[in-house]
Amino acid sequence: MQSGEGVSSDQIEQLHRRFRQLSGDQPTIRKENFSNIPDLELNPIRSKIVRAFFDNRNLRKGPSGLADEINFEDFLTIMSYFRPIDTTLGEEQVEQSRKEKLRFLFHMYDSDSDGRITLEEYRNVVEELLSGNPHIEKESARSIADGAMMEAASVCVGQMEPDQVYEGITFEDFLKIWQGIDIETKMHVRFLNMETIALCH
Repeated sequence: MQSGEGVSSDQIEQLHRRFRQLSGDQPTIRKENFSNIPDLELNPIRSKIVRAFFDNRNLRKGPSGLADEINFEDFLTIMSYFRPIDTTLGEEQVEQSRKEKLRFLFHMYDSDSDGRITLEEYRNVVEELLSGNPHIEKESARSIADGAMMEAASVCVGQMEPDQVYEGITFEDFLKIWQGIDIETKMHVRFLNMETIALCH
């Protein structure tokens, strides 16, 4: 992420200060460094957000696996997914930026890196999201996930045969599901101030 890519040198300097604060002035950040972010503790999918920072797919370092630590360049790569889409770019570039954001989000759900969000992976996310609500039991969370997965199947596959099994949401399916939804309002990180909040909802 260079200053010519929609990020000013001031913003890069702010991110560098934030990186140094998180790392304790070390050259790399480890997962445990994220425990110093109070607002992140309140996020029900905290573990998935932190994991996304170390996911090799998001770091553009491979099709699977997790890095043990990330350096400042890696940190900038991850932060670039949260940068607002520059609507002054051409339509093709705007669509590419949107796809990159959605791919990052897809990777958060696809925890085994097999290219599909299975019912089990989706249930885990829904259960985590609803874990802070004392009025919703685990079985209700599972029903919500099951219903959403059936909805995804109908959007992506159409009418299914009674014996047909929906294997899970591919990235192409994920793009269909998110069509017409403003990704900017769903995925953001306020990382430039020192009181960091990371949100994906």
